[in-house]
Amino acid sequence: MKAFLDTSVLIATFYGQHQFHQPSIALFLRFKRADACIGAHSLAEIYASLTGRNGRDRVSGDEAMLFITDVRERLTIINLDDQEYFAALAASAALGLAGGAIYDALLAHCALKARARTIYTWNAKDFTRFGPEIAGRVQVPSA
Repeated sequence: MKAFLDTSVLIATFYGQHQFHQPSIALFLRFKRADACIGAHSLAEIYASLTGRNGRDRVSGDEAMLFITDVRERLTIINLDDQEYFAALAASAALGLAGGAIYDALLAHCALKARARTIYTWNAKDFTRFGPEIAGRVQVPSA
């Protein structure tokens, strides 16, 4: 697998006025299903982010599902089984991670499972803290 797209890239893809929209949508459209993936948890993160915004940026569940359907059709979805999930939690505990950092750690482990060469994210520092095996794959999308 060539690429893993973090939720931050997908959210920027959705919003045309987002500061990172152009490089995010270019990246999203560049890959086909066989070349790029996301973690299954990102589907829930997308839904929560799109429907939980304030004001005009909030979308309905139906609108969020249209975008999620596009994501699902274009990218491979990677799941962790129970043993992989436990291993990711144990590795996170060994690193001293706490709180919401676990969600990024789970996504990073999905990227490893998929053997993604590159993890694209707008939150590079959130991923580089997971050790050299993951940090060496992290890249911010380019314009």
